Amino acid sequence: MPTAKDIIVRKPTDMETAECMKWPIWQCEPSTFDWAYTEKETCLILQGKVTVSDGKDSVNFGPGDLVVFPEDLECTWEVAEAVKKHYHFG
Repeated sequence: MPTAKDIIVRKPTDMETAECMKWPIWQCEPSTFDWAYTEKETCLILQGKVTVSDGKDSVNFGPGDLVVFPEDLECTWEVAEAVKKHYHFG
């Protein structure tokens, strides 16, 4: 079972950023919720501050970060500042 340590957070290349801009946008107000990934998700964070935790470990990310969540990850999202992101599953 994947953990928060398996989440990849890095700065995207210019080519990756251009590709991400073609993807749909998801937005969320400050909140806390549980989430289970049934497939891999890649997203580019445009706005906001988020902490994702698996109960033991956590990872933080914000504007400009490219984040890759592994399939089968079960986690809790803590949205500290309203988030806006481009996302892609698969």
